Amino acid sequence: MADFTGDSEPTLRLPLVNAIVNATPAVLYEHAIRRDEATVAHGGPLVADTGKFTGRSPKDKYVVRDDFTEDVVDWGPINQAMTPEHFGRLQEDMFDAAAERQLFVQELFAGTDPAVQIPVRIVTERAWHSLFVRNLFVRSGDPAAGDRLGWTVLDLPSFKADSARHGCRSSTCIAVDFGKRLVLIANSEYAGEMKKSIFGALNFALPHAGILPMHCSANVGAGGDVALFFGLSGTGKTTLSADAKRTLIGDDEHGWSDDGIFNFEGGCYAKAIKLSRDAEPEIYEASTRFGAVLENVVIDDDTRVIDFDDARKTENTRSAYPLDFIPNASDTGRAGHPDTVVFLTADAFGVLPPISRLDTNQAMYHFLSGYTAKVAGTERGVTEPQATFSACFGSPFMPLPPARYAEMLGERLAQHGSRVWLVNTGWTGGPYGKGSRIKLAHTRALIDAALAGDLDDIETRIDPIFAVAVPVRVPNVPDDLLDPRRTWGDAAAYDAQAKRLAGMFAENFARFSADVARPVVDAGPRT
Repeated sequence: MADFTGDSEPTLRLPLVNAIVNATPAVLYEHAIRRDEATVAHGGPLVADTGKFTGRSPKDKYVVRDDFTEDVVDWGPINQAMTPEHFGRLQEDMFDAAAERQLFVQELFAGTDPAVQIPVRIVTERAWHSLFVRNLFVRSGDPAAGDRLGWTVLDLPSFKADSARHGCRSSTCIAVDFGKRLVLIANSEYAGEMKKSIFGALNFALPHAGILPMHCSANVGAGGDVALFFGLSGTGKTTLSADAKRTLIGDDEHGWSDDGIFNFEGGCYAKAIKLSRDAEPEIYEASTRFGAVLENVVIDDDTRVIDFDDARKTENTRSAYPLDFIPNASDTGRAGHPDTVVFLTADAFGVLPPISRLDTNQAMYHFLSGYTAKVAGTERGVTEPQATFSACFGSPFMPLPPARYAEMLGERLAQHGSRVWLVNTGWTGGPYGKGSRIKLAHTRALIDAALAGDLDDIETRIDPIFAVAVPVRVPNVPDDLLDPRRTWGDAAAYDAQAKRLAGMFAENFARFSADVARPVVDAGPRT
């Protein structure tokens, strides 16, 4: 076995003859083009194709089950167990394979809070992967962070795992050993696996230090008021946090400590499908310049002009760029305690109000539910809206039981008096296919009003099915839009659809009932 491990820290120690360390974007461009990994698009971004891996492979993700993790990890289909022996063989084989390849190493950091920042060494065989992680992670760290035990990620897309020898399902394998602080990624070109593996590591470690890890975006107003935006893919988490009137803290991963919030990352990983200069000017400009990495975005063969509307490869096209590509991005990646927390959902059933106020118990209920909906036509066999529930708005990245994170959130909301809003960015006037998507301008007006405190004392009504407090009027938003039942042509059809969704909430939440207080269980929709 190649000698990649040190005596005191199980981090990858690579022969320098095979490693290009901390290469700059220009150098990585040269390697990526020379190796036929990517293409330069008009304007300067590097465009890569991830082949069949156009997203994460959650069924191929494993966590080592040992004395260190046995009693703390939430074992099951999300956190699948791997034996230490299988991981050891996978590590040995991948280390040996790495010794025979040209490798790229980026020495980076996770976390902008100097008190908890950790070093992360990411080793890849793709030059464009090295640029991706250079964009996404923190590039400079506190001097004290270098003395802390860090994490290592080894990403070898050309290495195929052996299901019998390595204890995995297929030739693709994402394996994490929390004790060794080591991630092994085999046979996947999708760069997001590297980003999310370290997110999972922080989600495992930080609660033990009293810090709540969160899958959310964050920004701060001129007066210092902080807002968090939780939401699954396609709900508007990145779009709505990129606000020219506010300073962007980050678009995806944050921690909430006793001192306030801090970004885990140094970049943004935005969905690029249908990206336009008019609708999302900051993200568009950041994605169409030198240094940005575009995944599976279609470009013209001759002109290299980008077509963000073309979904022939995947709906999950992506743009990865450093945070400082956004003009109003934070210099520190930190801010105070949140004044406002927004839960985003794209309700394709067309029955949730566009905005509603949640008390602390309701906030914990909807945090654990993590609801959004898939729409018909986005996947083979999906002919009508399908409810999707992802605990904590990010269950694939949460190694601990979801109730642990929900309890921490509830404690912080109560301690700091944060206002919580449930915002539906999905459909109104009927379900997908009959109704229409709520206009982005109306959603922005709703959120602007919530952030400004204009809704704090406004008259509300209690929704008879979802039991949330709904404002009866909001500036610059039609009154009818605020009551989804009034937007449907058939009120009885609305009632049936709303009760159907309420039943889905109840069925999903049953798995948490034994782990949370009774007032949280009772805070859900009325079935």
